[in-house]
Amino acid sequence: AESSLLLPRAGGRRNARGENNAGAWTPRAPPPTRPVLRSSPIGGSFLALARLRCRCRFLSAPPQLMDMSGPRWKKGKDGKDFAALAAAQPMSSNVTKLQSSLKGSKLVATLCSGGGDAVLGVNPQQAALLNRAAFGRALENAGAEKQWFQLGAEEVFYLHHALECIVVESASKDLMSQGELWDHLCSASESFPEMYKAYSHLRSKNWVVRSGLQYGTDFVAYRHHPALVHSEFAVVVVPEGSGFGGRCSRLKVWSDLLCALRASGSVAKTLLVLTISSNVCELGSPDCLEQLVVHERTVTRWIAQQCREQRCKPCREEAYKEEEDHTGETVVSNYWGVILGLTVLSSLLVYKLRFRR
Repeated sequence: AESSLLLPRAGGRRNARGENNAGAWTPRAPPPTRPVLRSSPIGGSFLALARLRCRCRFLSAPPQLMDMSGPRWKKGKDGKDFAALAAAQPMSSNVTKLQSSLKGSKLVATLCSGGGDAVLGVNPQQAALLNRAAFGRALENAGAEKQWFQLGAEEVFYLHHALECIVVESASKDLMSQGELWDHLCSASESFPEMYKAYSHLRSKNWVVRSGLQYGTDFVAYRHHPALVHSEFAVVVVPEGSGFGGRCSRLKVWSDLLCALRASGSVAKTLLVLTISSNVCELGSPDCLEQLVVHERTVTRWIAQQCREQRCKPCREEAYKEEEDHTGETVVSNYWGVILGLTVLSSLLVYKLRFRR
């Protein structure tokens, strides 16, 4: 509206001083009966009021917090329901099929020199079963007829000791007994007894266990195959007992527990502490595994909004109820404040127009 007040003067009209201002850009005074509407500092227009109401509605919505209870299934590109796919193929069934297939073939895994890992050669059908059961890692230089999988120390001993479906040989192609394999793995890693006990404990409950090195923990536990679901637990193994020697100092300092809790929470995982306790002083044979006891403890942060008065059953709706009521009262007061401001502004404008007349 104000841009129409600046118009070029066409013609040789003279002003009150007698000066010719033809072609010059001069402001044209508005007629006395035409008021100039300007924006108000309070609201100015109903458009600003509508914007304020939308903004207040947005602010009144409760904040969305990350819910880490239950599995977090991945989303397929073609819209597949991974939860239904996992329910149709349970992990226990995949492990049973793998056990029967490997036991009938009498496969031999070869240990790597200087470590506890091993390499296992399988046919394409067995490779598919290993992949479904989430054992090992397929090597890139695998052939068409025979494919190779790299197994970790815990996976090798679990397939050999618990499932009894493979035979293990040393790097020099000598077959190894169960006791010799145990001694070799313990010499390669001093913490192998408690790590394998924790691994076998979770595997026996149909959890998929993978290395948690990238998360600063010992393991991560998946409800099903890692391609279908995200890991739920970051596992830390804590040994207790005289047989473990100086390895019993994990998480004894409060700052260590806070660091592990913060790291697991930042990647949407629950910290699971597996305490391996035993009064056995000798860990030199696999027979000690029967005397090792596993205690499970989950450590989570206490959030006041999630469990303020109901410690057994936290309820977030009640935590947000008071905040929503308070926000609603603020929106109503702001709304009537804008209406009152517009009313006062209109009265002042009408009074100003009457005074000019």
